[in-house]
Amino acid sequence: MPPRKPDPGKLREALDAQLVALDQPPYDGPAGALADALVTAVLTAYDRGLRPERDAARWAVRHLLDRLVSAAPGRTVEVRVPPYAAVQAIEGPRHTRGTPPNVVEMDARTWIELAVGRVSWGEAMDKGAVAASGGRADLSGYLPL
Repeated sequence: MPPRKPDPGKLREALDAQLVALDQPPYDGPAGALADALVTAVLTAYDRGLRPERDAARWAVRHLLDRLVSAAPGRTVEVRVPPYAAVQAIEGPRHTRGTPPNVVEMDARTWIELAVGRVSWGEAMDKGAVAASGGRADLSGYLPL
């Protein structure tokens, strides 16, 4: 399944709402960099001890999950970041029904930090921030994105 093409208007709206919550001016950069700017804004909220705006966190998570799917296409591992999104990625035996045999689940902050390289897979596992089951449920070879 190819990655989703997010609506730039919705990305911009979520980014601007997050920037306002951070007491920063609205985004004035290139449209092609909206998603990465949104990830940065969400990380800034976390760094300040704030809870990111819901839509901003959702779009940041989806953007980074789509990048994982692009980097590691397949349907062997289901990566879940509730309540925002879940994707299937990584080549191998295809899963079609029921609970997948290879599942990785974590919260949004953990996913974003793993995806951008702020936290390593081993560190996240050691902290218990990631629940991974199945023989192929190790994303360390695909992170950071």
